[in-house]
Amino acid sequence: MDGPPGGSTPVTPVIKAGWLDKNPPQGSYIYQKRWVRLDTDHLRYFDSNKDAYSKRFISVACISHVAAIGDQKFEVITNNRTFAFRAESDVERKEWMQALQQAMAEQRARARLSSAYLLGVPGSEQPDRAGSLELRGFKNKLYVAVVGDKVQLYKNLEEYHLGIGITFIDMSVGNVKEVDRRSFDLTTPYRIFSFSADSELEKEQWLEAMQGAIAEALSTSEVAERIWAAAPNRFCADCGAPQPDWASINLCVVICKRCAGEHRGLGAGVSKVRSLKMDRKVWTETLIELFLQLGNGAGNRFWAANVPPSEALQPSSSPSTRRCHLEAKYREGKYRRYHPLFGNQEELDKALCAAVTTTDLAETQALLGCGAGINCFSGDPEAPTPLALAEQAGQTLQMEFLRNNRTTEVPRLDSMKPLEKHYSVVLPTVSHSGFLYKTASAGKLLQDRRAREEFSRRWCVLGDGVLSYFENERAVTPNGEIRASEIVCLAVPPPDTHGFEHTFEVYTEGERLYLFGLESTEQAHEWVKCIAKAFVPPLAEDLLARDFERLGRLPYKAGLSLQRAQEGWFSLSGSELRAVFPEGPCEEPLQLRKLQELSIQGDSENQVLVLVERRRTLYIQGERRLDFMGWLGAIQKAAASMGDTLSEQQLGDSDIPVIVYRCVDYITQCGLTSEGIYRKCGQTSKTQRLLESLRQDARSVHLKEGEQHVDDVSSALKRFLRDLPDGLFTRAQRLAWLEASEIEDEEEKVSRYRELLVRLPPVNRATVKALISHLYCVQCFSDTNQMNVHNLAIVFGPTLFQTDGQDYKAGRVVEDLINHYVVVFSVDEEELRKQREEITAIVKMRVAGTASGTQHAGDFICTVYLEEKKAETEQHIKIPASMTAEELTLEILDRRNVGIREKDYWTCFEVNEREEAERPLHFAEKVLPILHGLGTDSHLVVKKHQAMEAMLLYLASRVGDTKHGMMKFREDRSLLGLGLPSGGFHDRYFILNSSCLRLYKEVRSHRPEKEWPVKSLKVYLGVKKKLRPPTCWGFTVVHETEKHEKQQWYLCCDTQMELREWFATFLFVQHDGLVWPSEPSRVSRAVPEVRLGSVSLIPLRGSENEMRRSVAAFTADPLSLLRNV
Repeated sequence: MDGPPGGSTPVTPVIKAGWLDKNPPQGSYIYQKRWVRLDTDHLRYFDSNKDAYSKRFISVACISHVAAIGDQKFEVITNNRTFAFRAESDVERKEWMQALQQAMAEQRARARLSSAYLLGVPGSEQPDRAGSLELRGFKNKLYVAVVGDKVQLYKNLEEYHLGIGITFIDMSVGNVKEVDRRSFDLTTPYRIFSFSADSELEKEQWLEAMQGAIAEALSTSEVAERIWAAAPNRFCADCGAPQPDWASINLCVVICKRCAGEHRGLGAGVSKVRSLKMDRKVWTETLIELFLQLGNGAGNRFWAANVPPSEALQPSSSPSTRRCHLEAKYREGKYRRYHPLFGNQEELDKALCAAVTTTDLAETQALLGCGAGINCFSGDPEAPTPLALAEQAGQTLQMEFLRNNRTTEVPRLDSMKPLEKHYSVVLPTVSHSGFLYKTASAGKLLQDRRAREEFSRRWCVLGDGVLSYFENERAVTPNGEIRASEIVCLAVPPPDTHGFEHTFEVYTEGERLYLFGLESTEQAHEWVKCIAKAFVPPLAEDLLARDFERLGRLPYKAGLSLQRAQEGWFSLSGSELRAVFPEGPCEEPLQLRKLQELSIQGDSENQVLVLVERRRTLYIQGERRLDFMGWLGAIQKAAASMGDTLSEQQLGDSDIPVIVYRCVDYITQCGLTSEGIYRKCGQTSKTQRLLESLRQDARSVHLKEGEQHVDDVSSALKRFLRDLPDGLFTRAQRLAWLEASEIEDEEEKVSRYRELLVRLPPVNRATVKALISHLYCVQCFSDTNQMNVHNLAIVFGPTLFQTDGQDYKAGRVVEDLINHYVVVFSVDEEELRKQREEITAIVKMRVAGTASGTQHAGDFICTVYLEEKKAETEQHIKIPASMTAEELTLEILDRRNVGIREKDYWTCFEVNEREEAERPLHFAEKVLPILHGLGTDSHLVVKKHQAMEAMLLYLASRVGDTKHGMMKFREDRSLLGLGLPSGGFHDRYFILNSSCLRLYKEVRSHRPEKEWPVKSLKVYLGVKKKLRPPTCWGFTVVHETEKHEKQQWYLCCDTQMELREWFATFLFVQHDGLVWPSEPSRVSRAVPEVRLGSVSLIPLRGSENEMRRSVAAFTADPLSLLRNV
């Protein structure tokens, strides 16, 4: 029988197996029958052919020779031991001797090829961990070695060096688990091995090593075999160890497991380490081909061109030696082959742009390694970066290499000079010592409470950038240590989270979590501050000025720099996320409860946390899974509602709770004309479930018509306001409001309301205004919904003042606020006019939909074209009131299965065929009002904005937010309504700033001839040909006056670049600098923001005639309801 029970297949093939008599080591003449098995690596013997694990094994590499000694006996001789066996016949003895001699010859041939002589054992593989352990069933400690995917057992260290062991365990069938503080079990289907270590730290290290062996045993060698097809890739690029099964995908070198550990310590900015056997998803066909083309051959010709023999690594080199060598080799570039253009940045960049269009990958590697800018400008607006050039040239391998090196840092010999990264900054010296209680380190987040018994008391010392922990204060050798440079995150859980009142968590680059505990508040605070100072660089020291729940470094992307991830420092305090980026000072904190979006993008292995706040978007990448998951959970918790008061809720831009936004806007959209709105009650169970989900995370709750009834939503809003602990008007001021309602003089009463409104907390004040504004809109349609001001006051008085309904003064306050809405809340006529226009646009769409019978409430169906106006490219799409131009664009692309590639600036254009001009809509612009104003000769088309990239580059490079210069100008006033253009094109001088566009007759003029507010202008690209424009680079500008009169004029530039600069500046000043989204996101159509501008939209229901009458009355005189003010 050639295999263990259960059909386990040995990794190496069996050369010969059978029964032999073996002479015991004491030299007795009594032979014992043993089942002996020989493979290419080991000679093993067992008590039975059914045993899975041997009594002894002898490494073939250690056998010096085999000799016959008569009577069918033969000896297997090693350097220090001789093993005697007896066969049943001379023929069988001869077969065994020949098999052994053949195995020895093959082993020596392999050893000569690999040049690996480790620990005195020729051809043996260096262990991942080795040392003494107690094993149940043995009196003395055994020497245990974890080698590759096996755990080897030896009687002692001497026999380990001799290559003579007891047995080895194939970890493909093994599993390890903790038993107690020092013990653990290695379980297989055939036997349980119960080990005990000398300390808790040692147990953790053994567990980690054995879990690594299991992972290696379960991995596949398919990728490794393909990459090893290139001869240089068969040996580690750094130390020469054979069969390396790890790689650095940005450096394009194949490395062994021991070097891979040191590569990780360099950080992802220097080396991105992946396993050839376990990280299967990483190894695409393109990446494998890249390693076959570059790999260790080209890699070492560049990185190791000048390594002195005395500094070269060996497979047996110590970890510290490896670390120093790899620091010098890759971080400092000490041994690299310098490119002839080294030091000339401009020439390096030019050479890189030329190299990426060819197949010369080694040249690209050398240029990047010597400082060429991976994102340098190529000079071609159509392909502005090396990556774009490579794509344009169809060089897929160059593209793969460039993508993998987007975040790679240029080697620097002066590595101690302050740089962007943490590792190159000289951190301040911090020292502290004392007793801490520590649990075993973990490789995953701590979901369960750790009991006090699970903590061990340790003497801890922080000094010279290392946190060491000892068995006691008298111990000389530490049980373990954590280097400050390896700390990536420090977290402070709430009190009593674990067995000790105060705890803190330390996360390291090696994906380990260390939990420490203390009872003393002051001592815990001091330890946290000292550790934070030890690993946070001076760049981010401002983050230490206040207490935090979480502090650390994370890769991020922000602003226009989305090509290259950088490393920033973050601290989480309450609901504020503070950040310090390499290129600037401390950023304004993100108010997490005011986020517009909090989402997770990417797959489970490459997650990105997207945080969208007004005017900025932040992408935090999950490079290290352990600390990223901790950050993700903490940020999600901080962004949720924290309590029952208004200020603790998730808030919108105007400091109004999202829960109020959601309910008010849904009712505005779907229930404004519902009879008895707010008077009728919803179903209790549905109302309760809705309110619970809103309180938990209102931002993620999306109310949909048909799924929630308006009465359920209105009841949820009323219950939320009634249940506020302090009330909407606050307990301190509630009585003053009620007393103010009894003032007889109307002007004095309104003045008193205004005084009290100012005294309310900001969130309460904003919420009161939003709610009263909504109720004002509700009563505007009381003919339909039967809810006039008095009826609304009866419902909301007791709700807002939390009374039992017996106090009439509560209702009177609400009634007064609605009646005097314009005066109390200082609402000007411009705000009402804007609301009127938005309502008119919505209602016209609704009326059209009702008449045709083809439209649901709130939506308008229109035709949008893809790329050009053709019958085969048209798409009929439903436009809800909340849809933006970006959402419409993505919807069209989704329908036609058009993928968005990098540098594809897909945009929705408003095309005016009569004027022969088009206007790219801003990505945040609402589509519905545009549709309302489209004429019969206009349409919408989705296509690529060819000039956007050049415009963004111009905006990123310019200084200031103004532009001035000469342009050709022509005005078109449509005289007397006849459409007669006035005059021709004339030279004029223009100045465009953040507030207005000014026209001067000439450069020396002091007074402008004309001036227009910039945000009221619509700028179209193109000038109609019948005007005979002097150049082909012109645009049409439209201005609508307060009297709704349209002015139109035409401007022409001398060059295309000049046109793009003017147009980019228009967009920049009109949209407060946000010209293009940081990164287009797939916005779900199920997440409508049911607001247009700053005022809630009011869709109308009921019959068509009722809608027409209501809109007509409101449009004609919006102030008719305020005559009593």
